[in-house]
Amino acid sequence: MSVKDIRTLKNDLRSQYKKTRANLDPKIKRKTDFEIQSRLFSLNQYSEADVIFTYVSTKIEIDTTRIIESAIASKKKVAVPRCNPGELSMDFYYINSLSDLESGTFGVLEPKPETCEKVTDFSKGLCIVPGLSFDSQGYRLGYGKGYYDRFLSRYTGITVGLCYVSCIKWQLPHGYYDKTVDILITERYIRNIESREDEK
Repeated sequence: MSVKDIRTLKNDLRSQYKKTRANLDPKIKRKTDFEIQSRLFSLNQYSEADVIFTYVSTKIEIDTTRIIESAIASKKKVAVPRCNPGELSMDFYYINSLSDLESGTFGVLEPKPETCEKVTDFSKGLCIVPGLSFDSQGYRLGYGKGYYDRFLSRYTGITVGLCYVSCIKWQLPHGYYDKTVDILITERYIRNIESREDEK
């Protein structure tokens, strides 16, 4: 399959999973989000992590604001990204509450750089990675801009993907440099990618 064909396929899949997510009944979404969040909180890797790196969710994503608030309440450090559009890169900043956020790139809430501390140490922690879809091997389908791909290429901590079962695909197209997440969580199971074991 050519690079052009892969790009077309990925764009078609993005449209498909955006539609699937947008069509979720709000009550079912809240319940499903809660189940996914609870599975994340049950992880030893989460409990032991001093730093939680996470994106701030949009309407079609699993709600991460509860994760942020819970992590802060548990005295964990929480860091969220701020995009640098001209460079297609992003920097993470520590936040102390959701009030440290403002509308930024693509309308996503981002940390206020003038009041938040920039992260310089990425050697440890747990990173919640966004994705419209994940597959059984832990590969992700992002939004196509490459921000997280660039970040993950140098991140050495634990990575976790959160995804609805309805958006899981057996196999996604991926490139040589694409990285899998370490742990995949849906409303039905936790999958440790390395061991391929599912926990209900």
